[in-house]
Amino acid sequence: MCGRFVITSAPAALRQLFGYIEQPNFPPRFNVAPTQPIPVVLAENGARHFRLMRWGLLPGWLKDSKGFTLLINARSETVLEKPAFKRAIRRRRGLIPADGYYEWKSIDGRKQPFFIHRADGEPLGFAALFETWVGPNGEELDTAAIVTAAASEDLATLHDRVPVTIGPRDFERWMDSRSDDVDTVLPLMTAPRIGEFAWHPVTTRVNRVANDDEQLLLPISAEEIEAEAVKPKKVVRKAVGSEDGGQGSLF
Repeated sequence: MCGRFVITSAPAALRQLFGYIEQPNFPPRFNVAPTQPIPVVLAENGARHFRLMRWGLLPGWLKDSKGFTLLINARSETVLEKPAFKRAIRRRRGLIPADGYYEWKSIDGRKQPFFIHRADGEPLGFAALFETWVGPNGEELDTAAIVTAAASEDLATLHDRVPVTIGPRDFERWMDSRSDDVDTVLPLMTAPRIGEFAWHPVTTRVNRVANDDEQLLLPISAEEIEAEAVKPKKVVRKAVGSEDGGQGSLF
């Protein structure tokens, strides 16, 4: 699963990599959380566009969002059949620019956060599904979820699910939804290759959405991990969102 991620690359570098026509300028983010606005790249009318969407998909058929489960992830194995995703996988596929994400592993009865990133340090594109939800008063809200897959052998040591990442040579293939045919993109919804990603433990300060600084990405030593472990325990709010089915601003 993916419940927090990071965007640190320069706006110009991301624009060059993803090829969208807009020129947004935005600061780095080190702790992007569900319900916050996130960047989504999509293909429309023969061009790629940059659009802000809320992280947490609301299906277009939903009448009232009150009490609806926040869908931050979509399981690759079931997107073709789940009502919340089966239309989006055919017609509304996008990419979320990122530089890595966080995962938590249970160690000695506590949750240790890790920062996970490409081993070569390059930015990545999460496979995303998006929908425009129209509220009861006619208001429109663009929303998105990150597609996940069963983890490869190495990443499975942290968690059994991982975000699906799309390589640059497959950007166009993934975003091209001019037809309802999904057979060409099904092979893309897999875990990264073994060795493609690297990771290291980071401070538990990342547990708080309010903490958003570059110190969150720094590796911490065994001594620092132990020091954090003996601090008074606080309740950690887990990222919500069923793969089957903190408010803030990104920019």
